[in-house]
Amino acid sequence: MSDEIKRRPIRSFVLREGRFTEGQRNAYDRYWSLFGIDCIEGEKLDPTQLFGNSHPVYLEIGFGNGEALAETAAQHPENNYIGIEVHRPGVGHLLIQLEEQELSNARAIRHDAMEVLRHYLPDQCLDGVMLFFPDPWHKKRHNKRRIVQPEFVSLLAQRLKQGGTLHMATDWEDYAEHMMQVLSAAPEFTNSLGEGEYIPRPETRPLTKFEQRGHRLGHGVWDLLFIKK
Repeated sequence: MSDEIKRRPIRSFVLREGRFTEGQRNAYDRYWSLFGIDCIEGEKLDPTQLFGNSHPVYLEIGFGNGEALAETAAQHPENNYIGIEVHRPGVGHLLIQLEEQELSNARAIRHDAMEVLRHYLPDQCLDGVMLFFPDPWHKKRHNKRRIVQPEFVSLLAQRLKQGGTLHMATDWEDYAEHMMQVLSAAPEFTNSLGEGEYIPRPETRPLTKFEQRGHRLGHGVWDLLFIKK
């Protein structure tokens, strides 16, 4: 086995792009310069410069089609939102929504979230992080691909301000238990409701079509809210 293969990081995602519609492609071409953030090697992102203000900054990792992120940004103009997503159709869909709703408080990054956390975000720049319905990698041999691991949580702690929030949600009970175990073991965080407790879905988290379908099928959903000490 070559040294390059040995050093290759475990990814929490696989690029299965699906259909990239003409509308999404056009939005990508037309609106990326307005709402997109390019990660430049060796340079840290400056949220104050990106948004032109010093409002609180929230990061959503893996925003899917962006509907929840756009809805949250529309409901909370007093905050700024950065969304990370690797799939172009989802990014294109978000850009369409941001343009249609004339939202100026949201930006998109198309990049590996771990790389963004490691290299492009400065320390203590975030007021909150959201991770909703990440890939559960439910087969036991794939569990190592889950994004919620001690290194991930440690990076989030470095980028969050004191008192910043870490909100996760999943519809896989096994993954919820894994999240709870990893977060509870992180010395930088405390559970907002007490040890081992999940929270009811807060109104600040929009109910997505994906989640509505899950409810109709009888799926449970588990929300976790931790605070940086």
